[in-house]
Amino acid sequence: MLITHDTRCALDTVVDLVNSAPEDDSAPDGLPDLPALEAFVRSHKVSEVGVLTEFDLSAVRRIRGRFASVFAAPDAHSAAKLINELIAAAGTTPRLTNHDGYDWHVHYFAPGASVTDHLAADCGMALAFFVVAGEQERLRRCEAPDCRHAFVDLSRNRSRRYCDSRTCGNRLHVAAYRARRKEAAG
Repeated sequence: MLITHDTRCALDTVVDLVNSAPEDDSAPDGLPDLPALEAFVRSHKVSEVGVLTEFDLSAVRRIRGRFASVFAAPDAHSAAKLINELIAAAGTTPRLTNHDGYDWHVHYFAPGASVTDHLAADCGMALAFFVVAGEQERLRRCEAPDCRHAFVDLSRNRSRRYCDSRTCGNRLHVAAYRARRKEAAG
């Protein structure tokens, strides 16, 4: 599956957006306030975004939950329904653009769109490409019991199980190793 630079950026953005949600009532929100949203927009180089407001923060938090539902969708049909709703609500307007040193690529949001519509359109289309390619199962949640972060499995054989093999994967492998040693020492 060919993943262009702009699609990869949108995938990274949607994964980070979904993972900014608190996992439970005791966890902090990754987008607690307007400065955090502004930092998120800057760090992901979300282009053509004007002055952000509290309304934008509230709207981005709402679509964050809708994107989380895509990663939890049990099948392609369910994921497609959710993605269609996201991109339809954003009023997608595909257009070619080249900016900030990047060659020609497609933006799916209308000029002057809100940050929420921008994210819904571009990130929604990036996820849609996976459904179209029959690769919806690559949109996953970490299998570590204490982590449910979203990620996109871009491994060649679709075998990635953890959001980060250096943290979640390694932690589980070390715990299993210690359990085996303890049992062997018995």
